[in-house]
Amino acid sequence: MKSYKGLWIAFTLVVVISFAVLGGVGYHLISQAPPIPQRVVTTDGQLLFTGTDISNGQGVWQSIGGQEIGSIWGHGAYVAPDWTADWLHRESVMTLDHWAQQQGATSYDALNAEQKGALQARLREEIRPNTYNAQTGTITVAAERAQVFDALAKYYADVFGKGRDEYAIQPGALTDAVKQREMAAFFWWTAWAASTNRPNDNVTYTNNWPHESLVANEPTPGSIVWSVISFVLLLAAVGGMVWYFSSRDPSPVHENPPARDPLFGLSPTPSQRATVKYFYVAAAMVILQIACGIITAHYGVEGSALYGIPLAKWLPYSISRTWHLQLAIFWIATSWLATGLYVAPAVSGYEPKGQRLGVNLLFGALVLVVGGSLAGEWLGVEQKLGNLWFWFGNQGYEYIELGRFWQILLFVGLTFWLWLMWRALQPALKRPSESRPLLVLFLLASIAIPLFYASGLMYGQRSNLVTAEYWRWWVVHLWVEGFFEVFATVVIAFLFTRLKLLRADTATRSVLFSTVIFLAGGILGTFHHLYFSGTGPAVIALGSVFSALEVVPLVLIGSEAWENIRLGRQRNKTMWIAAYKWPIWFFVAVAFWNFVGAGLFGFFINPPVALYYMQGLNTTPVHGHTALFGVYGMLGLGLMLFCLRALQPGKAWKDKPLAIAFWSINIGLTFMVILSMLPVGLLQGWASVKYGTWYARSAEFMQTPLMNDLRWLRVPGDTLFAIGMFAFCWFLFGLLTGSSYDEHGGYVEEGGWELVTAGSGSTHHKEAE
Repeated sequence: MKSYKGLWIAFTLVVVISFAVLGGVGYHLISQAPPIPQRVVTTDGQLLFTGTDISNGQGVWQSIGGQEIGSIWGHGAYVAPDWTADWLHRESVMTLDHWAQQQGATSYDALNAEQKGALQARLREEIRPNTYNAQTGTITVAAERAQVFDALAKYYADVFGKGRDEYAIQPGALTDAVKQREMAAFFWWTAWAASTNRPNDNVTYTNNWPHESLVANEPTPGSIVWSVISFVLLLAAVGGMVWYFSSRDPSPVHENPPARDPLFGLSPTPSQRATVKYFYVAAAMVILQIACGIITAHYGVEGSALYGIPLAKWLPYSISRTWHLQLAIFWIATSWLATGLYVAPAVSGYEPKGQRLGVNLLFGALVLVVGGSLAGEWLGVEQKLGNLWFWFGNQGYEYIELGRFWQILLFVGLTFWLWLMWRALQPALKRPSESRPLLVLFLLASIAIPLFYASGLMYGQRSNLVTAEYWRWWVVHLWVEGFFEVFATVVIAFLFTRLKLLRADTATRSVLFSTVIFLAGGILGTFHHLYFSGTGPAVIALGSVFSALEVVPLVLIGSEAWENIRLGRQRNKTMWIAAYKWPIWFFVAVAFWNFVGAGLFGFFINPPVALYYMQGLNTTPVHGHTALFGVYGMLGLGLMLFCLRALQPGKAWKDKPLAIAFWSINIGLTFMVILSMLPVGLLQGWASVKYGTWYARSAEFMQTPLMNDLRWLRVPGDTLFAIGMFAFCWFLFGLLTGSSYDEHGGYVEEGGWELVTAGSGSTHHKEAE
């Protein structure tokens, strides 16, 4: 490990300093969060509602789906409005209309420019000043705002009571009158935080988000300045990275790989064979996720039906979208965790006693958590769990919707998985070898998986929304996007070194360097999710700078793709590598989507001034689909294939379905983005800049013929994508039944070895060296 001393020091410093800043700033932003008052009263002494009403209303919103029905502060689903922006605009217009009518006009729009300007100034003087009294816990508002609140409370009660097809809200989504008014109080509070200045400042609690000219919500100077700095920093860092790569040693690919498959003739251990069922359950979840995705996308056009079938009666949009996201995380995580369980005995050469039993117990726990949480989410949204919705239903927060009980069980399962990994790896950790540093990094990444998932337990049922959002992004960004990627990078390096296609020393150095660079931007890059979530200006500065650094290693990701292609092309010298063609090509796809999805589309929306206008628009799912599936999904598929290939290395595959799957998935994902989501997001961005966030998310804009046509254009890409995934799963289940194996192909040892190409009848021969 001495030869990597500098890299280990850099790794330690990056992790310690980054988390110290992340924690320190997090403590400050939570302590400075928009306050929930004890009471909201009018200037004439009328009690409008209490802080308990606001907290209860947040719970009501969460219990019916929360961020799966529209969004709050730009975070959530995209069919219904952003309730913060929608409430703020409606309240502003209704107040202006009321004042205009007092002056004898029919409405605010009927006034001339001078009169409009005067009323706008009056509105800003009413809304922008902070009237919260910390000593009494009271917010005081003008008397006419009570009338506006009552009117809007009735409007939203009608929306959620009777439903709205244009918002994909089913009839009867929320019918309890008390809960309806409490949810209205919560919506009011989110709009108040978005339009009221922080104490002793001229910027709102949400850094002036959403864009709303009526109340002078415009980008802050910091948003603009730090966006420019992030662009400059990105260019400088890319230049430095190019210089580094130009001066580094040549590729770590073995120039003379072994003449035969190093795994040929090896018998999988009992625990390795036990991991196979994980991959098939993951495949089943993929099929269900695709079905939920098709339904969810279609609701954006038809509202509550699927080609005329009133499906929302049984499967409302909030559930189909919840399941679509949860299943994506479940199947990707399942494939990665199963890969870890497979790799651990392979790298240590040791099978602990009872390891197979542990793998099987973990599998049972996985099935319980997946099935239980999905059922609980449906019961919670249908309001069938009463006050137990938070524990067993839908928490209402995107990506971690599963109830707290299931969340705890999942954490326990991940901890048990870590124990299984540790007991299998322990002998190899004690044994000096050139791959030991890589093994240490593998263990650290494994520890981080349950550790950072635990951050999702750091908020409670009645926590301030700022607190919940801060810890939620620890899970989404650090767990899903951060340490899982480190874990996967190390796993791939292990697999290639196990096949003797990469040298252990250069692979270790490459992985350590990549990890340091990735975490240097990735940990503090978490803040780019929190620019406008009730946080202060420091979040904009840190988030913009470090999210730019996140992109730096992705700019040169093509080198990683090229190395994987070179590995595949080694089959010209060593034919057994051809058997690993499709796992390697899925790794190539990971590199491509890392650059396009995480890099280009990620940085497209990450600068503060860009996200100010585009937060909560369809530019976000462009990044989400191409990064979450394009990177982590493709990697999950590649790891599945690699492990299943390595379990029986001497048997040839009928891999035509894999060719169909690979190209259909990648082309389908491209069409999905280029033909539909990106054009919709760009048009929304234009509308947001010109008119405001409320308009870009409104039914008035989203239900125009052009926007509907663009949403229908998802069909070609979605269809091709689904065909590819079905072909992949067909091949996988063919391995289970034996139909995906070529009985006439395989490796034969006769003084050398030979590979019979599947289905061709031709034989390629190379003498053993």
